Amino acid sequence: MKDYKDLEVWKKSMDLVVDIYKLIKQLPKEETYALSDQIRRSAVFIPSNIAEGASRKSTKEFVNFLYITLGSSSELETQLILAREIGYVNNENLKQILADLIIIRKMIHSLINYLRGKQK
Repeated sequence: MKDYKDLEVWKKSMDLVVDIYKLIKQLPKEETYALSDQIRRSAVFIPSNIAEGASRKSTKEFVNFLYITLGSSSELETQLILAREIGYVNNENLKQILADLIIIRKMIHSLINYLRGKQK
């Protein structure tokens, strides 16, 4: 791997962050420092942790950061479901984002499996 920016999972997660920022604009202003902030952070952590992990010295460190990334993706999914349940966003607006999140998670799992195979 030449650079983390070459990773398809990083690119797809960056696109997800852009979509999340658009979605957050729909949330009420009183949520700016609560749920909106949590959603934003969880989304941004996904490509950020991929980038940080890929920049580490060892494959083992990279894999650890990918597991942290999976945690952030689960946090994001939970927060998005909560926003829907509260009535801040409708299911139509979330369908594609949640589908993209599932794809990103699968890509992360595949990358972890690939990297673990290289360690042997």
